[in-house]
Amino acid sequence: MISVIIPTEGAEPPVVATLAALVPGAAAGVIRDVVLVDRPGSSAIERVADVAGCQFLKFDGSRAAALAAGAKQTRSPWLMFLHAGSVLDTGWIDEAAQFMQAVSLSGHQRAGVFRYARSPYDHAGIRNGVKSLARFISGPSSDQGLLISRDHYERLGGYAPAARRAEAKLLAKLGRAGRATLRTRIFVAGRPH
Repeated sequence: MISVIIPTEGAEPPVVATLAALVPGAAAGVIRDVVLVDRPGSSAIERVADVAGCQFLKFDGSRAAALAAGAKQTRSPWLMFLHAGSVLDTGWIDEAAQFMQAVSLSGHQRAGVFRYARSPYDHAGIRNGVKSLARFISGPSSDQGLLISRDHYERLGGYAPAARRAEAKLLAKLGRAGRATLRTRIFVAGRPH
């Protein structure tokens, strides 16, 4: 079973889009719980969590500290970290289940990241082309999500709350051999310019 942690940054529409893509996983029994982590003072996200049946965690600190705090709230053997606004393509449930089973049976700790797909509604410009090239050269980025066993996450030290670029540092700790790029696409909405 998977616990999903989503830092929300106070914006309701992206959170709702991400949660909608997770509903089939909850219905299939793959997702045990979802934790929405937001800064204090945002009642909109607290309402979304209440309506969607998610846990809500108020947290005032860095993004990495929020991710670490969200992970501590959960109990599932697998963790999935997603950015608000990231939408998993259909078929993610079967692939995630197969990946978790393969890792468990192999005895080799690996984490999975989803295959990046730019939102079809995002403006396709030079900036996105450069970002795609950078992603190809340097490897996956944190907006591609992360599926990792709790044991492996804790052995790696998780997200270091005080570290700059903690999400990128955790991906770097995994290394190329320690992560798999899953076939399932994750649509990532562009940030406003």
